[in-house]
Amino acid sequence: MYAIVEIAGVQTKVESGKFFYTNKLSGNEGDAVEFANVLFTDDNGTLSVGAPFLDNIKVTGTIQGHAKGDKVIIFKKKRRKGYKKKNGHRQQYTKVLINTIG
Repeated sequence: MYAIVEIAGVQTKVESGKFFYTNKLSGNEGDAVEFANVLFTDDNGTLSVGAPFLDNIKVTGTIQGHAKGDKVIIFKKKRRKGYKKKNGHRQQYTKVLINTIG
């Protein structure tokens, strides 16, 4: 069984018993999280589509930890002008284990 869930404006496919990474959520390691914006579910060929969300279906999980993504370098330059600027960014993620769908 899997579901399509909207988390912070991003649609994510989640499955029971599997991990996924999402943008950083508030909460500590071991806290329970609940996602109510379920758009679609598939239960062994039985499809359910919401308009826009499904009623009475929630996805629950636990926060396994927080992590940072790879560093992205932003480099700007204008030739012959002496202008160079270097900046970096590391996106923060939350690792979530899905416990139940439904």
